[in-house]
Amino acid sequence: MTRHNIPLGRIFGIQIGLDYSWFVIFALLTWMLATSYFPAEFKNWSASLYWLTGAATAIMLFVSVLLHELGHSVIALHYKIPVRSITLFLFGGVAQIEKEPPSPKVEFFVAIGGPLVSLALAVLFYAVQPAVSAAAPLLGLAKYLAYINMALVLFNLIPGYPLDGGRVFRAIIWAVTGSMRRATSIAANVGRFFALLLIFVGIVQMLNGNFGGGIWIAFIGWFLDNAASVQLQQLLLQGMLSGHRVAQAMNTHYAIVPENLRLQELVDERILGTGQRYFLVNRGDSTLGMITLHRVKDVPREKWAVTNVSDVMLPFNELKCTAPETELWSALQNMDKAGVNQMPVVQAGQVVGMLSRDDAITFLRSLQELGMPAGEKAAG
Repeated sequence: MTRHNIPLGRIFGIQIGLDYSWFVIFALLTWMLATSYFPAEFKNWSASLYWLTGAATAIMLFVSVLLHELGHSVIALHYKIPVRSITLFLFGGVAQIEKEPPSPKVEFFVAIGGPLVSLALAVLFYAVQPAVSAAAPLLGLAKYLAYINMALVLFNLIPGYPLDGGRVFRAIIWAVTGSMRRATSIAANVGRFFALLLIFVGIVQMLNGNFGGGIWIAFIGWFLDNAASVQLQQLLLQGMLSGHRVAQAMNTHYAIVPENLRLQELVDERILGTGQRYFLVNRGDSTLGMITLHRVKDVPREKWAVTNVSDVMLPFNELKCTAPETELWSALQNMDKAGVNQMPVVQAGQVVGMLSRDDAITFLRSLQELGMPAGEKAAG
């Protein structure tokens, strides 16, 4: 999602982005407000006024969502938890908080920050209604935003992970049990229960004739079920990789090419011939950088015959690297944050292996086939 958005700038150092899917919900919401909600609430407006008010309300709704996510993010920053970005998309917004909170207390405050902002907005828009009652479009906008922000509070406080209420619930379970992993498992399963309940309610609504509203409720339930399932899968993977190090999963038979190799030769003899997607670029025994399939694709094909790999490689000092003793789960998280599919494994300034997502998957399969529990190492 974060790789396909329009950057809008930074707030408190946090990158704000607009996912392309936002335009879908903006158009649908504007259409619904202009053709259904406002005509039912306010009679005798012109068609253009309905559409203008609908569009302004839709934009303000997403401003409210952005403020909601900033509520989470500002508290996270207060507790020294990095926030990579906030992205507005089809279902609202998501703050990319880079690491788990260090304690149940921090988790509670970060989770509750968003709903508190939405509650404050609901109260604010309700309070200003008498002041704007003479201007019907402003009154309509304020009434809808008061209603929708309160709806966001109530919906987000459903105690199912990964909703805000689920994170609050996780914080409480975490404080009681002392185990974040157990608390996450319980909260995510509760999240799946509420998601399936929403899907059921949506189907009932569709069967009773409310097809549009029902399919939307079911779609939200499906989305939440997927999000909760991802959390459970992530928890399972983390448990399986617990105690294992990069050295156990890295590939020591990585491909090396000389710096003066032409891109055309690289493609014809190495990429097409072996299926390899990345290569370290060496000068003698020294690693200069790495060339990947994506960097080759960025060069016009007619220039492949006259371009050396060293001309387009990613220099070694810009590579995201890891160490053999790093926990495998942490290395995979760092890989995800950096947006890369592989990382050189470096010890004492020298490359001793490569770690890719495929290597991690192969390692997981080996653990499963051997029946080795989390953290167990092979003898010898």
